[in-house]
Amino acid sequence: MKMPRLLIQALFALLLIAWIATPCRAEPGSSYSVYIGTFTQHGSKGIYLMHMDASSGALTQPELVAEAASPAFLALHPNHHLLYCVNEVDKGAVSSYSIDEQSGKLTLLNQQPSAGHGPTHLVVDPQGKNVLTANYGSGSVAVLPIEPDGKLDAPPSTDQHKGQGADPSRQEGPHAHCVAIDPSGHYALSCDLGLDKIFVYRFDPAAHTIAPNDPPFGTVAPISGPRHLAFSPDGHHLYVVNEMACTVTAFNYDADHGTMKEFQTISTLPEGFSGQKSTAEIAVHPSGKFLYASNRGDANSIAIFTIDPSSGKLTAAGHVSTEGRAPRDFALDPSGKWLLAANQDTDNIVEFRIDPETGALKPAGVNIKTPTPVCITFLRQP
Repeated sequence: MKMPRLLIQALFALLLIAWIATPCRAEPGSSYSVYIGTFTQHGSKGIYLMHMDASSGALTQPELVAEAASPAFLALHPNHHLLYCVNEVDKGAVSSYSIDEQSGKLTLLNQQPSAGHGPTHLVVDPQGKNVLTANYGSGSVAVLPIEPDGKLDAPPSTDQHKGQGADPSRQEGPHAHCVAIDPSGHYALSCDLGLDKIFVYRFDPAAHTIAPNDPPFGTVAPISGPRHLAFSPDGHHLYVVNEMACTVTAFNYDADHGTMKEFQTISTLPEGFSGQKSTAEIAVHPSGKFLYASNRGDANSIAIFTIDPSSGKLTAAGHVSTEGRAPRDFALDPSGKWLLAANQDTDNIVEFRIDPETGALKPAGVNIKTPTPVCITFLRQP
């Protein structure tokens, strides 16, 4: 029995509408792979992957692409074919993965000790020759060479921070919370929450070494707890988010000498706020016009700042709820149109549209269930 022509046309129209409305639809070259690092709790099994339409912001549901123990922070290789993560466990490890060009799925290449306890952050240098990692538990920084096939070698160069801070409950010893390469590529920096210091190292990517700079560190106010940092696009300003004080400290940065000079500290919290508080992540918009920092505790928000183009000074420009608890991480897509906030304690990722004129964040109506998300990394698709 043949189907009536009108019925066939109606079915075709319905299929066409469904295809157009599918969230994962994206034209070639207009999408991202979005990798999600997690703590392996609340049912999480490792690293997850979503696909994002760069134009509409539409997201697919997360799928597991690598089983791993608490892959808490992720970093991509400059060639976009390799991904690295810290395994935030007591003894500490760093893992390397190859990325399947078609599916985005990950294949474990190898794993090395992080040369410390409780690794919490890592970065790949711009030349793609090394992974540097910060060990929070032991307060140390290590350099792991990248072999030609993407595997990691054992760390030949490490630095152990020493001392204690003013708060005996949180700063009883060093706690290296992040590591970054400055825009010149000549210096590595590490925020130490336990010591209220930002360590600076002369970095030699070919020799796979770090060595203390002169001077060897910059400082923030006592009991600030520096956690993460971000540079302005021109490299002239450095911004540090302080976990314990819930502030951002701004520095003028001298890339020729690896030195910093503080010129401002500003709160991340709304005026008159009271309650449990801590910060987590910080990021500068690709335009250099805006800065964002996440508040946890009772605030659970993204703080928005505008940046003076000449001085680098910050001006508070509002807050937006992350629609969840404990936004341990957030990330801006490379175009600067979207912000994804990872709420660790409520197992969800929430999307915001960024106003290009004001930097304001508007909820996009997308709330993705993800077990214990703690890191988001964008990879642009060809």
